Amino acid sequence: MTAKFGVLGPLQITGHDGRWLRLRGDRQRALLAMLLFHANERVPAERLVDALWPDIPPKSYASNLHTYVSRLRDRLGDTLIDHAGPGYRLRVADADLDLLTFRTAGESGRAALRRGDAETAARHLRLALDQWRDHPLADLTLPALDAEVARLEIERLTVFEDWVEAELAEGRHAELLGELQSSVAANPLRERLVGQLMRALRGAGRQADALAAYRTARATLVEETGLEPGTGLRAVHAEILRGEDPADEWPIRQLPADIRVFTGRDHAVDELTTLLADHDGLPVVLTGEPGVGKSALAVRVAHRLETAFPDGQLYAHLAGATTPRPVGDVLADLLRGLGVTGPGIPDDVQAKAAVLRSRLARRRVLLVLDDAADPGQVRPLLPGTPSTAVLVTSRRRLSGLINAHRVTVGSFTDAEALDLLATMAGSRVTADQDGARRIAAACGNLPLALRIAGTRLALRPQLRLTTLADRLEDERRRLDELSVSDLQVRAGLALSYAALTAPARATFRLIGAAASTNVPAWAITVLQDGAAGEEAVDELVESSLLQPAADDACGEPRYAIHDLVLTFARERLIADDGPAVCEGAAARLLDAILAVADLLGRDLPKVFPALELDVPVPAPPLPEESLARYCADPTGWFAIERPSLVAGIGLLATIGMHRQAARIFERLARYLWPQGSYADLRTCASALAEAGRTAGDERVEVWAEVVAARVLHVRGRYADAVGKYRWCADRLGTDRPALAWVLTNLADCLTGLGVPEEALELTDRAAALSTEDAVAATRSAALNRLGRPAESVRVDTDALAAARESADPRAVAGALQSLSWSLALTGELDRAASAAQEAVALLRGTTARRALARSLRTLGAIQAGRGEREGALAAFTECRAIAEEINEAPRVLSSRRAIAASWVGDGRAGEAVVELAACVAAYREMGSASSAAITLRLLAAAHEADGEPDDAGEARAEADRLADPRDSNARALTALLMPLTRVPGPSLSAH
Repeated sequence: MTAKFGVLGPLQITGHDGRWLRLRGDRQRALLAMLLFHANERVPAERLVDALWPDIPPKSYASNLHTYVSRLRDRLGDTLIDHAGPGYRLRVADADLDLLTFRTAGESGRAALRRGDAETAARHLRLALDQWRDHPLADLTLPALDAEVARLEIERLTVFEDWVEAELAEGRHAELLGELQSSVAANPLRERLVGQLMRALRGAGRQADALAAYRTARATLVEETGLEPGTGLRAVHAEILRGEDPADEWPIRQLPADIRVFTGRDHAVDELTTLLADHDGLPVVLTGEPGVGKSALAVRVAHRLETAFPDGQLYAHLAGATTPRPVGDVLADLLRGLGVTGPGIPDDVQAKAAVLRSRLARRRVLLVLDDAADPGQVRPLLPGTPSTAVLVTSRRRLSGLINAHRVTVGSFTDAEALDLLATMAGSRVTADQDGARRIAAACGNLPLALRIAGTRLALRPQLRLTTLADRLEDERRRLDELSVSDLQVRAGLALSYAALTAPARATFRLIGAAASTNVPAWAITVLQDGAAGEEAVDELVESSLLQPAADDACGEPRYAIHDLVLTFARERLIADDGPAVCEGAAARLLDAILAVADLLGRDLPKVFPALELDVPVPAPPLPEESLARYCADPTGWFAIERPSLVAGIGLLATIGMHRQAARIFERLARYLWPQGSYADLRTCASALAEAGRTAGDERVEVWAEVVAARVLHVRGRYADAVGKYRWCADRLGTDRPALAWVLTNLADCLTGLGVPEEALELTDRAAALSTEDAVAATRSAALNRLGRPAESVRVDTDALAAARESADPRAVAGALQSLSWSLALTGELDRAASAAQEAVALLRGTTARRALARSLRTLGAIQAGRGEREGALAAFTECRAIAEEINEAPRVLSSRRAIAASWVGDGRAGEAVVELAACVAAYREMGSASSAAITLRLLAAAHEADGEPDDAGEARAEADRLADPRDSNARALTALLMPLTRVPGPSLSAH
């Protein structure tokens, strides 16, 4: 006798002697559960490790896993667990595992049902259902199997429905009612179940109860999902009605129930209410992509307008997204709703339309036409009388309805999305706002997707928001996760896709190769590769699968696509055309981006060492008019495409195209650096450095690390930057310009750390390798730290003369800034102020945000020293705002320090003490002893003003210990800032 196992309930093991076996330890039980759920299949070792240690596995996980398997073999005796490649497999017969028995019996039952053998089908399906004892693995928490358990629950429900179908075919209506009613109560959105209950009730002679079941189900569907019952359930309802007509009394109220969980849309509700209440006889068309909540919004507005239409509200579902209903059938339904019966309903469509117009003449009625397929389906239904208003919903724009009022429904705002999740899932959403925001983002704020996610959370109280967010963020399984009962985002999108022409479907699939949800018109042209043209794009817009967006700053038309729609397009591209076509389309788009970035970035000022790579660059394949727009404004193009370029560089770096990525990044960096976009620079540099290491491409790796070092430098992480600069310098070899650049920046970093002697030596080495003017400013800073400001003035004067010859405003501004500070250190404050003001004025006309912040900081210090308190504080405040925006810590700190010093003069010494002490701590962490010493002297002044002389003395003593007596830079800056602590006057908040 072999062991038998059960997973359809608490984990159960029956040994060879028929006695129950109990396993010790949750990990051993989890291991067995994983193997049983994949019985007779290889389960990879890494998947078993993830299941047993869902957080961080121990270093000995491999040996631990082997030990658990060995113990399990010993415990189970003859049950075979073999080593299958890098994993394990448990061999078990179908009859010895309830899960396998369930699936085998279920398939046999379905096969019998297809043959028409209901009796055999019922027997097999009942056997399958009898295997279930409780929720699968009810006594075991195993997140690794959550998705499979959820799918298994749905599979069980399907088998139950198949069994009911077999039983109904055998005429056992009354016997089914108890189980059916219980199942419908647990799954009220399952339309097949509801239909089976209605048929069972009718078969048991309870026709009124059957109709009541339909009304209840319809109200629940509309309330919970905003959708009407499907064609199948409506067909069962029609059969039971047997042709009975509704009452013909006014007012007529045919609207579906208003959805209970309705959030947001305040502006749209107000707009539609106004349009319909003050109607002019023209239809109002509510359009939007699948799942955006058009029907729910229409029903909400129609209910709100009940008093405005005292004669009633008619409702017709046109089924445009599935099988559009014939216009004649819709007209007949509307006429029956208006009390026209039998011979009063003509056969001819036009005659029916005429009767409808006659019945509605002089009546104040609102007609809601839900889910229209096209204008031809709508036109015969329009009453054409000013007393009747018409609200139409459709996935298509229905452009053929001339003069109609159109309102486009978009996705929820972030706040509306979180509100809906909170309404459906309760306090968990409030408690885990981060998880809720991630869920909303993965759903693209699409109402249908959010309702599905909210329903899943409501049905599974133990499901953590972060767990669901993790699943939804996996693009490969996102659409699988967004399904509950018979609601699916994928199914809704598939209906719209199927209605497209072949060229539009092909274009839609190719857009799936894009990495962005906002694409320019030229990108779609490139993806089409000369195939279908503008007509296909127009059709996608008409079908609401693509939305026109505002032209970009360069005047190029752009289109928006919802991220879930983009995921569906990519699915279809891979499934219908294959990975090769997907890769080809992506390659065309990436080649185009590389070509445009290379062309437009050539003339932007270089900011990092040149990176010459043997990467072929194709000619830009853009339409001539698009390319002309971008060539007229290169920085505008980089600003527009920055997010796509950053994402594309990361993608290229991971798929073996790191040299192409580096070529694009070298051009993009010329835009990012002046903007102070350090986060993007770091992201791209990290991806390229890793790709270069993996590929053994030291040239790319070192260049990327050079960029990373510079980002560390400007963010105030001097010690880390020095280490990376030295690493790069050791590997640059014969690349003289790059080595000079690295040595110059290493020198600047060392000056900040208080090592000006080595910094000066490095500038000598750098100057011998390159003629770049950047060496001058770094040399000037080192000389100032060594107490040689007169020499600095000479260096800066020569650099300014060379910069003015170049006529480059950024170069001139940089030289002016350095000269202004050297002049300030020699006491020539008037000349210093003039130079600093010119630097600021020049930089305001550029995108060089970092350089502007630096010049403002210099100007602020000089003005403070001249007693121009108001101007100084304005300069420091603007500097701080820019530095915070680009996350440049040294500038933020120096601005905070100056503004806090002004508080002392304003009589706010206590607040100044707290702020200045925080600045001291930050400078210490940064490793800048000189800056810490300057701040300590200002802190001493604050302590004195606050009546704390002992604390003031300690601060001065510590400043003396840290200060370098040669550092004229620190002495001068302290002297310039100190008047802020003494002169009362208006100041600006440092927070």
